Parts: sequence; C-alpha cells; structure tokens
Amino acid sequence: MADRLAKLSAEKAVVIFTMSQCSMSHTVASLFSDLGVCAAVHELDKDPWGRDMERELARRLGRSPPVPAVFIGGKLIGSTDRVMSLHLSGKLVPMLKGAGAMWL
Repeated sequence: MADRLAKLSAEKAVVIFTMSQCSMSHTVASLFSDLGVCAAVHELDKDPWGRDMERELARRLGRSPPVPAVFIGGKLIGSTDRVMSLHLSGKLVPMLKGAGAMWL
C-alpha cells in the first residue's frame, strides 16, 4: 500500500486524500482551489483500495481519521491543522510555489 500511496501522492504538485462526506476535506480542497492550485483529490471511500490507504495514512500521520491528508511536492504535509497553520503563517504559498503548484 505504501507503493500505491507514493505513486498517487506524486502525480501532481498537490495531492489530497479525502472522504467524500468530510467537511474538513472540502475546506482544505477549497483553500487550494481558492489559491489557484489544481490539486489531485482522491476520495478514499470511493477507491477500492481506500481502506488500506486510509490505514497507511493513519499510521504515517499518527491519527485517525487521517483525512484530509495533504501531500505537496510528493511530501506528506499533514492534515487540516498543519495546512491552516502553514497558510496563516505565510509559509504555504512559498511551499506551493517551490513545488510548482502555483506561479504567481
């Protein structure tokens, strides 16, 4: 499962693993969209390997549920709290630019 996560998490500059009915997942995806980032979004509850990926993400993040789980530049950044902390501190946009997710 780690190989599948590695492959999916590197398919775009920003990749978000979510659950379709998770309000925090929607909030994080909306933030990236508002910043002009076209993120790849994988809804674990709609993926045949979703449960296994969910367990692997929970192990990596040390929390359950592990969604949303955000990867930037193929690196696991974290969940909502980490993304919002980076955004509020002004560190998210430079990180996104460095990963090629945004140009301006």
